[in-house]
Amino acid sequence: MDPSPRQRFSPRALFHRLIDRLVPKAPDFYALLHEQAVHVQHTTHLLVRFMQSGDAALAKEIRRDEHTADTIKIRNLHTLNEAFSTPCDREDIYRAIMTLDDVVNYCKTTVNEMSVLGVTPDEFMHRMAVQIDGGAQALINGYAKLASTPAAAETDAGAGRKAERRVEKLYRKALAALFVGEDYLNMFKRREIYRHLSNAADRMAACANTLHDIVVKIT
Repeated sequence: MDPSPRQRFSPRALFHRLIDRLVPKAPDFYALLHEQAVHVQHTTHLLVRFMQSGDAALAKEIRRDEHTADTIKIRNLHTLNEAFSTPCDREDIYRAIMTLDDVVNYCKTTVNEMSVLGVTPDEFMHRMAVQIDGGAQALINGYAKLASTPAAAETDAGAGRKAERRVEKLYRKALAALFVGEDYLNMFKRREIYRHLSNAADRMAACANTLHDIVVKIT
């Protein structure tokens, strides 16, 4: 029901309207970061499927996803630049936006390099992609909790970091298995792909660390 004229023009109402004009409400950055994390996992899901099948159509979809991710990143950066206030440290929000986008960029770089080098997926690539996808899920869970139960998001930040460590273990195992024999061209090609996946996991861990920093500062 609309307020009566007396309610609309009461001193209290006028005061609140004036405050709303002078001090705009902070955008819901937690929701924006959660939305961006959801998109990241959409890409990592595709990466897992690609590493299982080698389907070129999935690689093409990952490339399209990167363009969508850029749009989300730019929107979030613009919102941050225009915001009068933020619910947590402005620099932490910036780092979260950029590192989330980096994960998608490395997924795209991975499939692009595989296409250029003529490398097909193998079991190590698939297992690394699965861990990256699991880390992306941890980020979704963590950023979803910041507005209501921020302390609980620390567990998710830890899960994201653990996923990165599992990728690094797989990376070392993959290299040890790879550098056997004399097919050096194949060795160096596959090492490049493993490195890109390792970098994707590293950026995921960086975002998990940012989530941890936010939790520490707001709880």
